Amino acid sequence: MAQIIQHFKRNVKGRDLAVGDIHGHFSRLATALERAGFSAAAGDRLFSVGDLVDRGPESEKALEWLAQPWFHAVRGNHEDTAIRYASGNPVDRTSYSANGGDWFMALAPERQQEFRTAFSKLPYAIEVETGRGVVGLVHANVATNDWNELAVALRANRRSRDKVIWDRSRVEYTDRSIVCGIRAVVVGHTPLRRVTVLGNVHHIDTGGWMTDGYFTLLDLATLKAV
Repeated sequence: MAQIIQHFKRNVKGRDLAVGDIHGHFSRLATALERAGFSAAAGDRLFSVGDLVDRGPESEKALEWLAQPWFHAVRGNHEDTAIRYASGNPVDRTSYSANGGDWFMALAPERQQEFRTAFSKLPYAIEVETGRGVVGLVHANVATNDWNELAVALRANRRSRDKVIWDRSRVEYTDRSIVCGIRAVVVGHTPLRRVTVLGNVHHIDTGGWMTDGYFTLLDLATLKAV
């Protein structure tokens, strides 16, 4: 199994920013980063909540971005679907197509395996140390009420792994409960008009991949949008 939770030490050089779902719009993201003054040379790092691919025209650029030492991502449901498809596991092709997967299904098998290898290395969660405490990132929702129990739950069963990449219940039920053992959690998956904070969970997918949306860049030290 891939690394469950990847931990990053506090950034003592630059900023740590998080971005919502990208969905194959890397040029648009690059423009947002430029406007925010993002500088990898100055030590800035960018953390993605997953869903790098599908729906947009630049999904194949995902591998280029993942190769950058300053870019880190958790696994989203779209990466997980690509892994399953390239592994020969059952995938509903009609649903995959409707959700932007045609580009992947059209790739040569060898190219699909390149993505499968890269995506299989993505953790289900990321922890980033900040001056005010550790901030966690998952794609959709936390599988436990206590962050300290998350790693055990993710290793133990597929249900917990599916929850962190698929579940929308916190938004659907306006769940304001606190996730213990962590300063804050940052998620994407559900596109919203603006950043929404429920308990200590920050929902930052503001539809940067949509025509009428925009990319939110959240400073993990201040938990404020740049």
